[in-house]
Amino acid sequence: MEARAQVKYARISPRKVKIVCDLIRGKDAGAAAAILMQTPKAASEIMIKLLKSAVSNAEVNHEMDPEKLYVAETYATGGPIIKRYMPRAHGRAYRINKRTSHITIVVKERD
Repeated sequence: MEARAQVKYARISPRKVKIVCDLIRGKDAGAAAAILMQTPKAASEIMIKLLKSAVSNAEVNHEMDPEKLYVAETYATGGPIIKRYMPRAHGRAYRINKRTSHITIVVKERD
């Protein structure tokens, strides 16, 4: 039995989110929340909300014990890229890619 939570189109690069995902994968839900609160990364704020949502989904929808939950899977995939242009010298324009992410957290109950 598993419970999951997703955020789509988060305005942060998946490369930055994957660093934070690696920190909490396999940890207990309480320990993962503590790690995220102490991590000075932009992605950790989004991940805290997502972890709380996944734990709440497990508790309400699947009647799992929140004390036994752990982060079974967490991953970030790339979403659509917002393309912007920056004016440069001699009438040129350089493209700036503003990347988005789809972030997923899956929690399971330990036996």
